[in-house]
Amino acid sequence: MSKYLADRVASMGTTIFTEMSRLAAEYKAVNLGQAFPDWPGHAAAKETARQAIALDLNQYAITFGVPSLRQAIAEHSRRFYNMDVDTNSEVTVVNGCTEAIFSAMLGLTNPGDEIILFEPFYDSYLPAVEFAGGIPRVITLHAPDWHFDEAELRAAFGPRTKAILINTPHNPTGKLFRRSELEMIADLCQQHDVIAVTDEVYEHIVFDGNEHIRLATLPGMWERTITLSSAGKSFSLTGWKVGWAIAPSDLSLAVRRTHQFATFATAAPLQEGIAVALRSDDGYYRHLAADYQERRDFLLAALDRAGLPPIQPHGTYFIMADISDLPFEDDVAFCRWLVSQGGVAAIPPTAFYVNKQAGRHLVRFCFCKQWETLQAAAERLAALDFPSGRRGAGDRRS
Repeated sequence: MSKYLADRVASMGTTIFTEMSRLAAEYKAVNLGQAFPDWPGHAAAKETARQAIALDLNQYAITFGVPSLRQAIAEHSRRFYNMDVDTNSEVTVVNGCTEAIFSAMLGLTNPGDEIILFEPFYDSYLPAVEFAGGIPRVITLHAPDWHFDEAELRAAFGPRTKAILINTPHNPTGKLFRRSELEMIADLCQQHDVIAVTDEVYEHIVFDGNEHIRLATLPGMWERTITLSSAGKSFSLTGWKVGWAIAPSDLSLAVRRTHQFATFATAAPLQEGIAVALRSDDGYYRHLAADYQERRDFLLAALDRAGLPPIQPHGTYFIMADISDLPFEDDVAFCRWLVSQGGVAAIPPTAFYVNKQAGRHLVRFCFCKQWETLQAAAERLAALDFPSGRRGAGDRRS
């Protein structure tokens, strides 16, 4: 390890996504680990961005976003959540939701402030809190229904609590926070004068007739909520890294003060493309959810047949499966075996836990893949030959 590394990054290794993608390439595995769609992104967004480049809209954008995109974000909030937001002071365009999370944490958190997180969590959450000097207070979501202990959550709120970070629909579990859960969180935030930061990047990937509820729409929560989202998941354009934060002006200032010195602005022509994408008709959003639900159901059945009991998600494009009956030391050992011996790459979710024990019996698969990719994965899963003689269902049927 380099002697020049700062303490804040010295203990951070290579992300699990990098390791598993490297192994997938080495073993020519079907990659259901790294979560990006392997099909073309939103056509109108791409064409609009091309036109913007041709029209030479290629210089720095306004630091908090081009007017067309801020207006489209406001229209989207009104259309789907009946929220009226001011495009000049309450909408900030950033470089993806990951930057939005970092900007929010750095803009809100003083050293020693406590930030409540639900684990498992997207792997940037903890570094964002720690870079800001915050102290994480972690609440575990428990499989298979991903509930949390209400008494534990209540006890986490205290005089040093600055914010709570909530991801719904939730990566990696697929949990959709229920209205009753969000109402409890809202009550606690108001009782303790705590800010809520919500990561809602999977807001349009929701299944089985369920409803995504935006916390900021609950009584008393607009004034204390920073709502984060992005274009990557809804429009299959993860490489564009266009995200946004919606919040009242005093909370927007916290994001903007950090954003202006971190990246200053987001790529101007890509913002024009996302402005068009956000105005897609209702049929686009319905098809998005229905298509992902079909892929979800296919992979659920494939995992079940393979002897990897899946936990049905209500949103996102992830499935967690239970490996507790298999003879592996933990999820990391299983995923390394699966990619090398089974030819399928997945993600060991202990990377998303502080309490590692809670995730050792789980594994995460993503289904944002072409049908050919999912079919190839299903065939390989069916042929698995588990250690100690246990075999996939494709063999058990014969």
